[in-house]
Amino acid sequence: MKGKFISVEGTEGVGKTTNIQCIEEWLEARGIAYIATREPGGTALGEKIRALLLDKDNTAMAATAELLLMFAARAQHLEEKIIPALAAGTWVLCDRFTDATYAYQGFGRGLNREHITQLEKLVQGDLHPDFTLILDIDPELGMSRVRARGELDRFESEAMEFFDRVRTGYRERAAENPARYCLVDASDPLAVVQEHIVAALNIFAGEG
Repeated sequence: MKGKFISVEGTEGVGKTTNIQCIEEWLEARGIAYIATREPGGTALGEKIRALLLDKDNTAMAATAELLLMFAARAQHLEEKIIPALAAGTWVLCDRFTDATYAYQGFGRGLNREHITQLEKLVQGDLHPDFTLILDIDPELGMSRVRARGELDRFESEAMEFFDRVRTGYRERAAENPARYCLVDASDPLAVVQEHIVAALNIFAGEG
């Protein structure tokens, strides 16, 4: 039986790492075999591409080059890790996937979203996450959390207007397909956020 594919999305400072741990606990409590991975990254090649994308010295990187690097990492990730895991019946829990590309490169950078769709079809075919959790927060609050952590990477160094556009992209994606997406207010207290996440997962798994 094919595994399920869950992705977790959101702008900077939404608490993805903490809430992914909540999802891992939910999976483990049900004895579900899974792998946790991330984008860009997830493979040796993907992690090298991630380093290029996040390096704040690469300020001259063209938006189209950024887009193509994202999909290059994704192509390797799918072939090496995601597709084999799903085929073996293992669930995949991924920190960001193609929704991030639409949000960051499409809405944030202003690239033609039809071009993103063409690359998506080339690299993924019909493969999409079965369930996508979008952690939503005011970018001002999210970035205040990020700045408190220390040095910023290339994306975290963007202007606030960039993150406003990214957030809009995520919210529009969620509105277009409410059956696949769950939008959670990440500014709520952590316990409340995780209650919403678990409730959404229970519905996804047919338990709610």
